[in-house]
Amino acid sequence: MKLPGCGSNSHNHTLRYLKIAALLCGAAILFSGCVNDIEKIKAFNPSEILPVVYAEDFETTYSDSGMVRFYLKTPELKRFESDGTSFIEFPKGILLVKYNARREMISSISARYAKQFVREKRWEARNDVVAVNSKGDTLKTEHLVWDENAKKIYNDEYVKIISPDQVITGVGFESDASLENWRIRNPRGNIYVKLNRESSPQGDSLMEPLPSRGPVNIGNQ
Repeated sequence: MKLPGCGSNSHNHTLRYLKIAALLCGAAILFSGCVNDIEKIKAFNPSEILPVVYAEDFETTYSDSGMVRFYLKTPELKRFESDGTSFIEFPKGILLVKYNARREMISSISARYAKQFVREKRWEARNDVVAVNSKGDTLKTEHLVWDENAKKIYNDEYVKIISPDQVITGVGFESDASLENWRIRNPRGNIYVKLNRESSPQGDSLMEPLPSRGPVNIGNQ
């Protein structure tokens, strides 16, 4: 007895459907593999925003009314423009010096990394940040922000300030743009030292004489 739908034509149709299903499965597996490969490629080689300006061993001065106000030096400079954001990156460090009208150095700041947000008029310095004012006070920290609009320099990090006769430590720092009027929001300690260098405690690198260089400040340009 021949059951309905079980003839030779039905058998051929069944084989055809199986072949189509196999092809579809193979295509799905292949497509999935391609997607995974694309994701791997993206992870291995992420898209980067290329700088519109690039410079090495860059140094320049900023003048106002014919008078030099700032000096900037950096091993590498990159300027980026993207999605309404404009910033300059100093990935290998920066040195900035601020002068008065008599071309006397007022203050300085140096760091192993810095970034300038052009439109926001804000600077950030990171990693081994050292700032010096005209009084000889030296600030050491790992992060410092300078807001041009507010005309102040600040952070919320641990800081050490070394003056000629004492060392002050604490968390949180605020100052004017010239680093003349500063305060530590949460003082932690105050150590008085003698002016004689031989009396400086050994083993504390912050008590060693600073390298000779001009003071720097990220002040108004």
